[in-house]
Amino acid sequence: MRVLVVEDEAALVKYLVAGLRRHGFAVDVAADGAAALEKCAVTPYDVVVLDRDLPVVHGDTVCRRLAEDGTARILMLTASGSVADRVEGLGLGADDYLGKPFAFSELVARVQALARRTAPARPPVLRAADVVLDPARRTAERGGLLLQLTPKEFGVLEQLLAARGDVVSAETLLDKVWDEHADPFTNAVRITVGTLRRKLGEPPVVETVTGAGYRISRCT
Repeated sequence: MRVLVVEDEAALVKYLVAGLRRHGFAVDVAADGAAALEKCAVTPYDVVVLDRDLPVVHGDTVCRRLAEDGTARILMLTASGSVADRVEGLGLGADDYLGKPFAFSELVARVQALARRTAPARPPVLRAADVVLDPARRTAERGGLLLQLTPKEFGVLEQLLAARGDVVSAETLLDKVWDEHADPFTNAVRITVGTLRRKLGEPPVVETVTGAGYRISRCT
């Protein structure tokens, strides 16, 4: 899942980015409203975590424009958690609202819930033959044995299982699992798929479709 954090407080940005990445999200950052709008114009984010009080372009304006575009779910953050502020924020087009300070576990749960609304409906637990992945619990197993996957390996497997046998291009995997610092010409996807295949074991689960991408093997 691709998340944009829009926040100008450096310490909070560091906290949010580190925590969200630990939970497997690909995270980009914008320090002001103008930068947020520029990034959203070129990247299809699943969720935007948006501080309300932003420099350059106010968070309210950013929220309204993103809501009009309708491509990402918006979780608005604010120092004020009053009912009136929550109602106003939701009226601007935010999908959810969280007052500061907040419990990080609640933030993660809200981001995950919003991301599920963005994506096509799919089962809470993803399966293909004896491979089972639980996005909420961040666990993956094969044949009942727990797999020790890195966040990127987990993200790639999640995207492939969610596609239900359809081909997923390397570009899509790079967009959904990596962040804006990933080199589009990198071999990161190919290398990650290779290590994932080794951890999944035999018979092969991930199939390469030459010139198109990857999919869960039809023999699983």
